[in-house]
Amino acid sequence: MEQCFAMQTNNDDLIVSEVANSIALVTLNRAAVRNALNQNVRRLLAEQFEILGRNPSIRCIVLTGGAKVFAAGADLSEISECSPIDMHLRQVHRLWQSIRDCPKPIIAAVNGYALGGGCELAMHADIIVAGRTASFGQPEIKVGIMPGAGGTQRLTRAIGKFQAMKMLLTGQVINGEDAFAMGLASEVVDDEKVQERALELAQEIAAMPPLAATQIKEVLLAGQDASLDAALTLERKAFHLLFASQDQKEGMAAFFEKRKPSFTGR
Repeated sequence: MEQCFAMQTNNDDLIVSEVANSIALVTLNRAAVRNALNQNVRRLLAEQFEILGRNPSIRCIVLTGGAKVFAAGADLSEISECSPIDMHLRQVHRLWQSIRDCPKPIIAAVNGYALGGGCELAMHADIIVAGRTASFGQPEIKVGIMPGAGGTQRLTRAIGKFQAMKMLLTGQVINGEDAFAMGLASEVVDDEKVQERALELAQEIAAMPPLAATQIKEVLLAGQDASLDAALTLERKAFHLLFASQDQKEGMAAFFEKRKPSFTGR
């Protein structure tokens, strides 16, 4: 059973619902244009991820475009005639930053196209569940531009320089199975099972202690571009900090008492 919550969008381009067990489901809803990312959708995503990030009852977020398409890329009708100053004034990077900075674990459930900005959106997630026939790619070069929301950087970090260069310079599109083999997806499942599997993972994560989950995410992301010594220091400090939590006491007590723990996020 799903219940609508948080704020409603002004034109239903984005649907946010709360699923049982502290999971939020964020659904792109522009099927007529294959969930193309226009400025309004980016703004709505930014607003909702800020709200969800602050909501203590939400422990995991699933981001999807539905059963047919994730997001086919940027809405080119908005930007084809833009000048460089127009593009600068849009300040799109600030909207993406709200997703990047969300402290809650994010799972992208990807069916169909995840191209251009859609692929970049998926790469903002922490886990990607892909359908076997999903299509991942950064084809911006084919229309005379390049990725502008992290595609050159996140893709390289996910799959390495040589695979990323091939995809970026040719605009090559890969399916879900290839994305999984290359390290761009966490799991690949049959297309009809993508959202189901994403929600299963979300339920598993939501049952974990939320303070530990958010610390794991924060330290992993912060340590990626730091030296190993600096990253290990971050990890050690966060590890020590969690011993101040009630969830640490509950988790270890439940382990010794051979029972299921009940984590409260305190």
